[in-house]
Amino acid sequence: MTHNVLVVDDEPKLCDLLASALSQNEITVFTAGNGLHALKVLECEDIDLVISDWRMPGMDGPQLLAEIKSRFPQLPVIVMTAYSTVKNAVQSMRNGAFDYIAKPFDIDELDITVSKALQFRDILKDNQRMRAELDEHQQIDSLVGDSPSFRRVLQAIDSVRESNATILLTGESGTGKEMVARAIHKHGNRADKPFVAVNCAAIPEGLLESEMFGHRKGAFTGAVADRIGRFQQADKGTLFLDEIGEMPLALQAKILRALQERVIEPVGDPRERKVDVRVIAATNKNLLDAVANKEFREDLYYRLNVFPIPLPALRERVEDIAPLARHFANTLGAAAGKRFSGFSAAALQAMANYSWPGNIRELQNCVERATIVASGSVIEEDDLPAYLFASRPSDSGVLIENNGVPADLEAALAQVEKSYILAALQQSNGVQAAAAQLIGISERSFWYRLKKLGIHVDKIVR
Repeated sequence: MTHNVLVVDDEPKLCDLLASALSQNEITVFTAGNGLHALKVLECEDIDLVISDWRMPGMDGPQLLAEIKSRFPQLPVIVMTAYSTVKNAVQSMRNGAFDYIAKPFDIDELDITVSKALQFRDILKDNQRMRAELDEHQQIDSLVGDSPSFRRVLQAIDSVRESNATILLTGESGTGKEMVARAIHKHGNRADKPFVAVNCAAIPEGLLESEMFGHRKGAFTGAVADRIGRFQQADKGTLFLDEIGEMPLALQAKILRALQERVIEPVGDPRERKVDVRVIAATNKNLLDAVANKEFREDLYYRLNVFPIPLPALRERVEDIAPLARHFANTLGAAAGKRFSGFSAAALQAMANYSWPGNIRELQNCVERATIVASGSVIEEDDLPAYLFASRPSDSGVLIENNGVPADLEAALAQVEKSYILAALQQSNGVQAAAAQLIGISERSFWYRLKKLGIHVDKIVR
């Protein structure tokens, strides 16, 4: 197996020496003269191991180690130091280094240390791959439900899965858009080819074009080698563009051309590359509104909207809550070594009464918590998180009169609003920007509502 190793040292001769020594063992060596340059390489290349000097100008070895452990926590780092004191060695190990070698070092000793680090990296990658395969299996199996609205989704999947038509999945956050995309791929005519997922909102705008189309060596600072993009990675398979509504306008024209002409141009390379990709896009935005506001290209919208599949919110398929909850309890319980026979009637009723602003993702998190705290084989109402009951009239203090009509409409509306916000904060682990996105409002509007309703985020406990 070929590995990529990054050597970081401000002495070019030492970098060349290490490159020559390591390249004998099916290792591709990248070099960087300082910590900042190293970080740029790590952003662009799939590096398996970093070998870094301890003392360097600017960002030194300990600072680089701290940045790597923060950004790439599973990437092993070997520290080199000519100042081979026990203090430095122990400190580097405490800070997360895999090992250290002292200058001047023996080549055989270096080979042994590097070999151990790469074996460690391979084990981590295998574990990640197995977890990803398990997650994918669970996601496909999570297409659970028999409500009329969800049956329409399943019928749409069955109709389109064997075609190559571009698909646009719409719906609120957490409704299972990626699950549906994976199901279409797995049960379609490209099932044995790659499924490549890209979250358009998670990649910095400056890197998105390179991420999509790849780049040539030297195309920009930090492009130290050629790299293929997601379109080429997904060739003959499926490319899933999640949060397509967040894609910058400047890149939308290039995506449109890739869809129309089935060709791409890597950054820094004028030569076209043909690609055969089935595109599935997803968004929680109203793209027609975005088109009207000049935030999304109209021609790209119609190119994506060949076969639209709207996904219903969980509150619109209440009858699916119980089977979904049982599915999650069985799956998550088995992973934790527990077996559950089901939910009590009171627990099922409590889940049916809740509005689920975070949809299926929130339900899964809720059930996961319940499987942890449940002491018996049946999940009881008390095992469910407290925020599920925040909107009950008996808890809210809102008086209900005249066959369910609230005596104080403003107070009732405020309580409903508060329950949505609390649920979104629970779902996002207190991250306000993510909570605002969950319920479809701006961060500024979300902060205003927190203040108006007297909600203190630091006091919310999951």
